[in-house]
Amino acid sequence: MLRVRKQVSCSDRYTGRNITVAVLDTGIARHPDFGGRIVGFCDFVNGRAGLYDDDSHGTHVCGILAGDGSLSGGKYRGIAPQCSLVVGKVLNGSGDGTIEHMLRGIEWILQNRKNWNIRILNISIGLGLELKSSQKETLISGVEEAWVQGLVVVAAAGNAGPRPGSLSPIGNSKKVLTVGCNEGGYFGERNSLCEHYSGREAADAGLRKPDIVAPGTDIVSCNSRVRRTLHGWQNAYMAKSGTSMSTPIISGAAALCLEKCPDAVNSEVKRRMIYTATDLREPWYKQGWGMINIERMLDF
Repeated sequence: MLRVRKQVSCSDRYTGRNITVAVLDTGIARHPDFGGRIVGFCDFVNGRAGLYDDDSHGTHVCGILAGDGSLSGGKYRGIAPQCSLVVGKVLNGSGDGTIEHMLRGIEWILQNRKNWNIRILNISIGLGLELKSSQKETLISGVEEAWVQGLVVVAAAGNAGPRPGSLSPIGNSKKVLTVGCNEGGYFGERNSLCEHYSGREAADAGLRKPDIVAPGTDIVSCNSRVRRTLHGWQNAYMAKSGTSMSTPIISGAAALCLEKCPDAVNSEVKRRMIYTATDLREPWYKQGWGMINIERMLDF
């Protein structure tokens, strides 16, 4: 995360303090890097009460967004290391989920957004392209309702690229801030870069997506299998790749923006991000408006 923060020009001016971000994913573990900042949790898959993550995807995503790097001396701290988290478990231990669980999670977040001061919804989930049209419409309607009610909705472009029309169904909404992956040349021309499989809209589509990109290759963040032993903490961090990892970078940036400008509405946050993004000189379907540039966004 240290190199990611440098890539996106993230300093320590703002930390996301007093901003709450909701995350719909595989859950979240009790990792020391989250401190006491997990203020809400609900399990829509198994109905369990306590915090847990049987896949580690959600914990990793939350670490990118909000981990404070306690177990790494700050090296692996997230983009908004003092924001609060509300987590809905909508995916099982294999990372699979249903439309019903997603919609129940969104409804729960909207019911509690004022209680927990939720300002942002992070969806690092690339649901299958094989969904029926009616299912896609229902899902898009749900995330758009979250936007209408004032949340900054940030969704992954998915990992089904690079073919045209491979964008995740959630990202097909005009209101959602859709995030693709791009390293901006940091790793050279490696074949394994997530930008090579980042979901994208067709070049001639009426809807220009993704909106913005962020790094997503080999991101080191919190591991749900962290354990305290006689020799100290073990398995505290792990590396993952994909647009799921790019998405919380944008959600974290939104938290920083809202800390600085707490009265800003979601459309303003989106404008600040896309208008200050770094142009990577790539086609729109690969970079959107460009790479998030947090310092420029905060000074906009």
